[in-house]
Amino acid sequence: MYKVVDREARRAELAEAVWRIIRRDGLSQASVRNVAREAGLSQGSLRHYFTTQAELLAFSLAMVGERIRDRMSVVSRNLDGPDMIAELAEAVMPLDEDRRVETEVWLAFLGAALTDPALRSLNDETFDGVHHLFTELLTHLVELGQARTGLDVVTETARLHALVDGLAMHGVVRPDVATPEHLRHILTTHITDLCHQ
Repeated sequence: MYKVVDREARRAELAEAVWRIIRRDGLSQASVRNVAREAGLSQGSLRHYFTTQAELLAFSLAMVGERIRDRMSVVSRNLDGPDMIAELAEAVMPLDEDRRVETEVWLAFLGAALTDPALRSLNDETFDGVHHLFTELLTHLVELGQARTGLDVVTETARLHALVDGLAMHGVVRPDVATPEHLRHILTTHITDLCHQ
């Protein structure tokens, strides 16, 4: 009797195998052979889900973005401007194990995205989505009358995005210094500076 396999669930399992390899051995070791071994499959079985290594890697990066979007989608829209900005920004920061894994994988893919057009496109899509969201949030803050007088939404969006990306990187490369509490404190201080004094 044939075993029925949920194709999308198996693809997600394979992406998670890629993530484990990246975290343990680096992106260069995320070959079809190594991923199949990590997932307990033959290379032939893996190829039923991904025909190329490039497709597997692109899906693995896309899954990081998907999980971030899923996390952001459950943030309460009933929060006021500053609290909503904080909650949504925290969705992409390594404040727990799941977000740490996603951040480590994202950082590993950043270097590869410089030379791989498919990965660059996925990275650009995620970057643009987060940037657009921050623009909307800061525009909403201004519309609510909660932003400091004269707030330049374009400049402050770029600053907030750069801060969140930097905090995410620090949280991964120096977790002993950039603890979740420290990351939240820096983010909250910045958001407070964006608001009325």
